[in-house]
Amino acid sequence: MSDAPAPFELTVLNPATEELVAVVPAATRDDVDAAVARAAAAQRPWAAARPADRARLLRRFAAVVDGHIEELAQLEVREAGHTIGNARWEAGNVRDLLDFAAGGVERLSGRQIPVAGGIDVTFLEPLGVIGVIAPWNFPMPIAAWGLAPALAAGNAVILKPAETTPLTALRLAELALEAGIPEHLFQVLPGRGDTAGDALVEHAGVAKIVFTGSTRVGKHIMAKCADRVKRVTLELGGKSPNIVFADADLEAAAAAAPMSFLDNTGQDCCARTRILVQRSVHDRFLDLVAPGIAAVAVGDPLDEKTQVGPLISRTQLDRVRSFVTDDLTAIRGTAPEGPGFWYPPTLVTDVAPTAPVAVEEVFGPVAVVLPFEDEEDAVRLANATEYGLSGSLWTRDIGRALRVSRAVAAGNLSVNSHSSVRYWTPFGGYKQSGLGRELGPDALTAFTETKNVFISTEA
Repeated sequence: MSDAPAPFELTVLNPATEELVAVVPAATRDDVDAAVARAAAAQRPWAAARPADRARLLRRFAAVVDGHIEELAQLEVREAGHTIGNARWEAGNVRDLLDFAAGGVERLSGRQIPVAGGIDVTFLEPLGVIGVIAPWNFPMPIAAWGLAPALAAGNAVILKPAETTPLTALRLAELALEAGIPEHLFQVLPGRGDTAGDALVEHAGVAKIVFTGSTRVGKHIMAKCADRVKRVTLELGGKSPNIVFADADLEAAAAAAPMSFLDNTGQDCCARTRILVQRSVHDRFLDLVAPGIAAVAVGDPLDEKTQVGPLISRTQLDRVRSFVTDDLTAIRGTAPEGPGFWYPPTLVTDVAPTAPVAVEEVFGPVAVVLPFEDEEDAVRLANATEYGLSGSLWTRDIGRALRVSRAVAAGNLSVNSHSSVRYWTPFGGYKQSGLGRELGPDALTAFTETKNVFISTEA
């Protein structure tokens, strides 16, 4: 079955079976116009509401989501092919983000700045209508990265989900109404990027765009926003390094490596897809990691034991296949045959550091191993990419950990760990991995305008 939808509808397929899940109407430019008008009208009383009331409604929204975790997770499995364990975590993350944002509503305060001749104060005021364009790789949590703090700061939100994964977003909008979130304050517009997406970006009534997706599309959106002097936050591609030094706990580093690039079937901008290993332990590392690759359970996303599911679509499957050519040497796992967009875990072990699979974002269950000589060489290789989103380094030397962390050009780094994202810490990239920061203690301020007011006290 073709992935291509009809002009005014979106076809949702189950990636594990290729069976039809749903057909969803696709929003037009007129639909976007109408949605923005409704959002603007709903935003004004929301911004004027008591902070405590906004916070209370967001907590109620979180509670309603909590009561529907399993339903949302099952829906995510069907439309995105995520493992059931991951899908439950994603639905829970939406709940947690709403709770965290609610806690910031009553703490969104300005400052009093010392001046001569009077009092100077600042106010953080909501921007208005926010457009959130979410990706298909983490449909629920990344939508909530924009949705939760934007609502908490007093804005209205229009969410355009990815074309292949609109169902959980639509259900979240229903749950928001059930929780008492005012009508039209949070709207979901499924649609094509070149129609609904562009219309949202270009609309004069939309104050800011939050986009997560490819660098190519991010540049397109940024250009359109620049033409309108519109705020934008971009979370784009990644080709993250996993640097393993000879002094590391090699067994621990090798045990953690497979899922650092296989989680979510490698469809993760933070995936550690370039494993850089110090040459003196390179061969030993490969010996240790090979059994881990072979042991990864790839299969039915609803099976609790499954670790890796299918890719999102046949288009993505063909893209991943194009990177792993027959001349490459690789350690491979297994994947189901038959219907579904399956690709085995693959670790390419003998490749030039400039090969496409080593420098381009594959967005699938594929990584490369590259040797390095010393600390300087490790940093050089780690930075030899246009991306700078995330990364890891493994060493027992705390001084080295700090030196290398400061030298690697990436927004999110972990030492002896592959953790990248926590909703209470900042997240974002360097270079062509994006612009701006999401999550963390300053998340709400990214959706506000600072107003300065001077009051003269002179007679």
